[in-house]
Amino acid sequence: MDVGWVYTVQESMHAYAANVYTTVVEELIKGKQRKFIVVEQEFFRLWWDKVATDAQKEQVHKLLDEERLEFIIGGQVMHDEAVTELSSQILQLTEGHGFLYETFGKRPQFSWHVDPFGASATTPTVFALAGFNAHLISRIDYDEKEMMQRNKKLQFVWQGSSSLAQQQEIFTHTMDQYSYCVPSFLPFSNRSGFYWNGVAVFPDPPKDGIYPNMSLPVTNDTIRAYAKTMVSNIKERAAWFRSSHVLWPWGCDKQFFNASVQFKNMDPLMDYINQHRDEFGVTVQYATLSEYMQAVHNANLTWDVRKNQDFLPYSSEPFQAWTGFYASRNVLKGMARKANSLLYACESLFTLYLLRYPLGSVDKLWALQQIQQLRWAVSEIQHHDGITGTESPKVRDMYMDHLFRGQWAVKSVMAAIFQETLNTRKDKLDFPLPHSQDTGRTEDGSLQITVYNPLGWNITTAITVSVAYSVVSVYDDAGNNVPSQIQKSASNSTFDLYVLVRLNALSHSSNISAGANDYQYTIFTRIYRVPSGYDGSMLCNRIEQEYTVGPLDLNREAILRMTTDLKTDRTIYTDNNGYQMMKRLYKLHTNNTLARNYYPLVQTAYVEEGGTRLVILSERAHGISSQADGQLEMMLHRRLWNNKEWNLGYNLTLNDTSVVRPLFWLMLGSKSTTSSLHQSGMALEFRPVVMYGPVSGKETYVPSHNPQSNSSAGSIFLPPNLHLLTLCLPGWRYNSNHSEHVQNIVRGECKQSDPDFHRVLLRIMHLYEVGEDPVLSQPVTVNLKRSLTGIWNINTLKRWKWKTAQQQDGDINNDKTWLTVENFTVTIQPKEMRTFFVHFKQ
Repeated sequence: MDVGWVYTVQESMHAYAANVYTTVVEELIKGKQRKFIVVEQEFFRLWWDKVATDAQKEQVHKLLDEERLEFIIGGQVMHDEAVTELSSQILQLTEGHGFLYETFGKRPQFSWHVDPFGASATTPTVFALAGFNAHLISRIDYDEKEMMQRNKKLQFVWQGSSSLAQQQEIFTHTMDQYSYCVPSFLPFSNRSGFYWNGVAVFPDPPKDGIYPNMSLPVTNDTIRAYAKTMVSNIKERAAWFRSSHVLWPWGCDKQFFNASVQFKNMDPLMDYINQHRDEFGVTVQYATLSEYMQAVHNANLTWDVRKNQDFLPYSSEPFQAWTGFYASRNVLKGMARKANSLLYACESLFTLYLLRYPLGSVDKLWALQQIQQLRWAVSEIQHHDGITGTESPKVRDMYMDHLFRGQWAVKSVMAAIFQETLNTRKDKLDFPLPHSQDTGRTEDGSLQITVYNPLGWNITTAITVSVAYSVVSVYDDAGNNVPSQIQKSASNSTFDLYVLVRLNALSHSSNISAGANDYQYTIFTRIYRVPSGYDGSMLCNRIEQEYTVGPLDLNREAILRMTTDLKTDRTIYTDNNGYQMMKRLYKLHTNNTLARNYYPLVQTAYVEEGGTRLVILSERAHGISSQADGQLEMMLHRRLWNNKEWNLGYNLTLNDTSVVRPLFWLMLGSKSTTSSLHQSGMALEFRPVVMYGPVSGKETYVPSHNPQSNSSAGSIFLPPNLHLLTLCLPGWRYNSNHSEHVQNIVRGECKQSDPDFHRVLLRIMHLYEVGEDPVLSQPVTVNLKRSLTGIWNINTLKRWKWKTAQQQDGDINNDKTWLTVENFTVTIQPKEMRTFFVHFKQ
């Protein structure tokens, strides 16, 4: 069930989604042989919180205990794999898993990633780290799927990360050419084959329960023909797989909203086939995905290994390359990333506030509720018809509205924290609006700018604030002069003030500024001059460019092309979700070569020759390609009109008249000079948060030219090759002891407790691959005792082992169930992501 696409979440809940859970639960209770899997959590959580009765909730608990209802993936959504960023993927997965574990004590262990438009090599790594035993995909290039299907290679062990390799490998099942639906062209209906409940009706479901395109029912007259058709399709599929078990998915998008009709027809058909097993040569049964994967695992076959290759780009047919969506709805893509960046900053600020000010005046429960609102919105937009830009205009508006509301919610939390800790007037503190919105004048012409660095490193960077004055002096909170420059804004009568700030990790500082009295394409290039005495190493090695594009003419795509004299043979390197770099060799195809050589640029791309490299860092997703030697081109914006017949009823046209303003950092130099590309990518992704307001108090600021006044001596920060991926306070109520938590669920005690404000979730990621840099690729040992205290418990689930040609007898992972780090020292290997719970004494 798509969380979006054509209809809004509210419309889908009303028309069919709520009925799926209501009727499926009712039907599962009626028959012990019946089973069902649930994938995305947003619809289920809405049903659980707003629709389900107490009796239905008890039935769900019973079905889960009987393993006849199973949660698959367990994230809020089935996220896109091409244009999503790693931390957002982890967030939406964590959001869903936290709900499931807290509510039911269940941990999803299998994926059902059948609908994203291409498969990233990051996803199997993330799912392996989440404790999954097997991974299931579907949408891959039609040529590659045909080859894999012909050679029985649709199942394999995927080592998504070259650095983690066997440590985080996962068994992967690729759906065959019929994909994840019962084939719609099978007989007995004008279009819907085995979909007896028909097609969902919007805006209101029919009162009599009669839906369009309902298949002919299973009767004495039709049952044999149905059985022969089903068995024939099962045998056709069986020839494409190595095991004797065939996964035959029953259902499709927006199905089982009238589950009584489905089960009423499925039950006798399956019984008939089993009663004639000698004739048909097969038996069939309802099964959860875990049962199927368990059967394949028990076969004890030896599987091929797929190294760190992805399945991008995705082409469904010879002239249908799904690569344009890398740039579709660029405003939405930018909003999604900015919202995630703001959430990242607020999470750490709130966590640190509770640690440093345990008796502070900010309402903890209120603050957590505001943060959870943005967690939900950022999770939701990761859907494969969300951030992709493939949704209808009204669904886009829904996503944007949820993101706007969530951002204002967390801004109110950050404002409350700063107002208390900085003693600022509560009616004045605010955030500057983007793109030359005037921050306003104050009575005495002065403005206090507060800047928060959410990263785990000390940084020197430039921030931008729009002001009403053409001449401005800037001082830090100690009265020292701060380097700045000002220029006329491109779009209105205000001025853009650029301030050089130096910030310690996870800290904020204040600066005071005192002031005296239809286009289509615009490019701004900024090269910052860093005065002596300031650490501007990363700043000096980059050029910042901002492009203003639009509104475009109809059926136009805006392309930025860069040409160099590097000999690259049209080879480029692009990132998978900001996690790892992939080498993209230019490939010639019989059909559609240009489009099929486009790749997603999520955060980083580069071309190189010998020891020289041109790097592009981006703060939102785009499409990128190299169509000529030494050349890079990026698709920045597009406006298209799709009048294909199938689309006329859905309004999925991309008539995007917006103006977009993507921002890039360019780095050119030797590999050693550009070795900071990972840190720079994170610095662009998670830029400092800026707030402004009137100056607190009546202090007089005396200019000074001492650049060392804001010393970082004594600050606590991570090494440059480690990234603080997560620092948040989830608020989960569950007991860390699994058996005790399950007992609490049975007793109903989990519902009565308040959020846990003493448990912090911490993730640290190694940014570099093995062998990528002689120094930065080394394992890193950090002493966590300096920054946080407590007992660290790491729950490393013991996952299934799969035989491969590399590891025949393979116990490749000897993780202990629990690991206690008593001396607060931990070693992070290249590309590892380590997750910790920190428990603070109350």
